[in-house]
Amino acid sequence: MTAPSVAPADAELARLETAVEAMSRNLVELDQLPARQELDSATLTGRTAAEWAQASVAMATLWDGFRMLSESIARAQSLRGRRRLSDSDRATYVHEVLGPSILLSTRTVPLAQRGLLGAGQVATTCSPAELLAAMERSFTTAVHVATRAADAWQRLLPAAGDAAAALRRARESGAPAVLLDQADRLLGELTGTLAGDPLGADPAILDRVRELIRRAEAERTSAVELRDSLTRRLSEARRRADELDRAERSAREARERVDGRFPAGQIAAVRPVNLRPDLAAVEALAAAGQWALISPRLARWSREARERLAALTVVRAHNERLLADRAELRGRLGAYQAKALRHGLGEHPRLTPLAERARALLHTAPCELEQARAAVDAYQEMLTATIARDARS
Repeated sequence: MTAPSVAPADAELARLETAVEAMSRNLVELDQLPARQELDSATLTGRTAAEWAQASVAMATLWDGFRMLSESIARAQSLRGRRRLSDSDRATYVHEVLGPSILLSTRTVPLAQRGLLGAGQVATTCSPAELLAAMERSFTTAVHVATRAADAWQRLLPAAGDAAAALRRARESGAPAVLLDQADRLLGELTGTLAGDPLGADPAILDRVRELIRRAEAERTSAVELRDSLTRRLSEARRRADELDRAERSAREARERVDGRFPAGQIAAVRPVNLRPDLAAVEALAAAGQWALISPRLARWSREARERLAALTVVRAHNERLLADRAELRGRLGAYQAKALRHGLGEHPRLTPLAERARALLHTAPCELEQARAAVDAYQEMLTATIARDARS
């Protein structure tokens, strides 16, 4: 029987020696990984607990595998180091390096489960290459879980701290408590989950927390803007109230000047209304901080104030117009009488009665303006006609 070639085994042994050297460094680094130490010391729950339990088993098998692989390499090196290899040594060497030479476990088969010729024990073996591949998978599993947990902590814990600071500032600024309480509850749940289950923590919760804080800040800003706007409108309302007081006085004075001088039916009047109490009620709401209740009431008050001011302005203007119209008619009558005197018609038998009637209507209370206007017009027409007739004669 020809002894097997050792060349493939030599190449594989060299690969295994290099792999074990790298493996020793990586396993030590994995043992010293801060995330692993944190995971080992934390009380894990949920998804992280399940995955880290599997990873811990994988890490335990890594060191066992490292020991078995190192022992197999040592045996192979011992065989290969002999000066002369017999065919048996070659076969043993090749089997050690390339064959299922590593005993992983031995299991006793109960008698009830054996056949007559069945073995009492069953051994599980593998080649160094198969063990190395299995260790690669275990290492990848352990590192994957540890690094994902570390990444979750490194990303989410600072972000949660920033959100907590933003939440605190929002409370201090007076943002609405309802939204901030929701954000606080969600943030508390997230930080609680992060402590024991970083792999199960949902980063989207932080987005919801930030959105709630943003909405609370927006509502606070809106409330501040509303308060500032209503404060300005209240200031304008106070000025409007003062303007109303002045308009009330002006309208009352104009009414007093025409009372008794003209027929009551021709004198304009406006029903008495005091808008000050309503404005005081709005200001009381402002003092209590009930800004949301103020806007509709202040709008209604402002509308009523505008309508009241317009009515007072119309009344004053109407009553002042009565006096102005009477003064105009008196002036016209005086001018026409002066013209009559210049034409020597001061005692004219037809003009004088017309002038006296117009004068009486304009100087007798109550003054009927329409009648007085008609009388003045009649005097003017007669005067004009008389002057024209005299000029022709």
